[in-house]
Formats: sequence, structure tokens, C-alpha cells
Amino acid sequence: MVTAFVMIHAQTDSIPECAERLSELDGVSEVYSVAGEWDLIAIVRIPRYEDLAEVISHRVNKVDGVVETTTHLAFRAYSQHDLDAAFSLGLE
Repeated sequence: MVTAFVMIHAQTDSIPECAERLSELDGVSEVYSVAGEWDLIAIVRIPRYEDLAEVISHRVNKVDGVVETTTHLAFRAYSQHDLDAAFSLGLE
């Protein structure tokens, strides 16, 4: 599974509507409204790397209200459970 984080600048007056439209796209698993430099962050999860262009260039970037995007690809996921296991000595 390929995971990408798409940082999105959206038109200020349509951020909620833009987020709703993005969340309905195939390949987009979650959309967050955030504080800071970006307006929204979309989490894209797809089975193959080759599908990124279709999802981001042909779906996400075409949503009304999306002004600009920057995409970051995830190499590895860490959860608290994974971190505990990685640093555990196996002692109880």
C-alpha cells in the first residue's frame, strides 16, 4: 500500500466544501482541515505507486477550490505499538 500526504491550499471561502469533495474521491482515505501554512491535508492510500498520478493529478487537483498541492510520500508508518516493539528488550 502506498500512502501519500497531499498538502492543499484551497480557496478560503470554500474550504469545507472542498474538503467534502476531496473526501469522496477514490483513493482519498481522509481529509483534515489544519492550521498553519496549508488549509487541508488529504491522505491518499492506493495499492500501486503508478496510481498516484491518476489520483493526485487527475482527481485531487481538479476539485473545485483546490489552488495548489504539494505531495509527500510515506516510506514507513510508525505507531506507538510499533515503536514500543522496536525499543523493547523483550523483558517483562
